Amino acid sequence: MTYEEYLDEVTTLIVEKYGVTDAAAIRIVVAAQDKEYFVMHDDKPEMRTVERAHTDARTLYQASSLAKAAPGKKK
Repeated sequence: MTYEEYLDEVTTLIVEKYGVTDAAAIRIVVAAQDKEYFVMHDDKPEMRTVERAHTDARTLYQASSLAKAAPGKKK
């Protein structure tokens, strides 16, 4: 998948798995981009898999303030 499709997939998974709004999930992904979390994903297309998107969605959500404020959410 393309880099943009990958970011969309991660965003969608955060919404679906953790019940946050689209806007909140987008903020999480944009913040990760700002911290250069996805640089390697851009450089290495083989990193852009659905399985990796699930891992990245979990990692980014758990690191977010939303996860820290909502104990008991799926992790």
